[in-house]
Amino acid sequence: MRHLALLPTAALVLLLGACGAPSPSPSAEAVIDSARAAHGAPVLDRALVTFTFRGDAYRLRQDGGTFHYRRAHTDSLGRPVVEGLTNDGPYRVVEGDTVTLSPSGQSAVETTVNSVAYFTLLPAPLDDPAVQPSYSGRDTIGGVPYYRVRVTFRQEGGGADWEDVFVYWFRTDTYAMDYLAYAYGQGPDEEAGTRFRAAYNVRRRGGVRVADYHNYTADTLTTGQMAQYPDLLEEGALERVSEVEVDSVQVCPL
Repeated sequence: MRHLALLPTAALVLLLGACGAPSPSPSAEAVIDSARAAHGAPVLDRALVTFTFRGDAYRLRQDGGTFHYRRAHTDSLGRPVVEGLTNDGPYRVVEGDTVTLSPSGQSAVETTVNSVAYFTLLPAPLDDPAVQPSYSGRDTIGGVPYYRVRVTFRQEGGGADWEDVFVYWFRTDTYAMDYLAYAYGQGPDEEAGTRFRAAYNVRRRGGVRVADYHNYTADTLTTGQMAQYPDLLEEGALERVSEVEVDSVQVCPL
């Protein structure tokens, strides 16, 4: 075996210089900051976003630290219903009358309205204080390199689903969020599962990047295995369960 200590000094310097030091990994926070900027998140700090999702009309208003997310739809009895979430909590209005919500009703409204808002506005919500990001490596998907960032949430401020786990893939050149995976039902007595979304129909509205998603699953993957989703996608081994499409999107700065 040949030891480096036996090489002439000049040769050793050249050898080490040729190898070079490995490029340092970026911090998760730096990747998220760049992705939020690339997607137009600063616009959303003070803006009104409207769109239709699966037949329901959504109105998301953010003004600094104040927010009001609203969903308008028709219930099974044909009555017009408005459900919303503000800094003060959830509410429901049926045929113009505000109704009292039970704790389970409050949770249902919050989960439904907030989850649609969260996924639609991503990656903007990733600056929330409850977010706990960690850089978990690089992947190549379809020949394109991506940073992989894993996100968990603090219980305080993390909402009813604070135990959910997300993985995001951001392009290393443009910081576009083209893929994400998430594990839901991580709390006790909940039905757990994972999903993987791939963006398509990407467009800009009012300076904000908007996308629809193919929604996939793989029954064999656990929370800790979600990083395998891109490989399974390229192998054609995923089951497409739905399309996540937001229609008639408008972004109006306040």
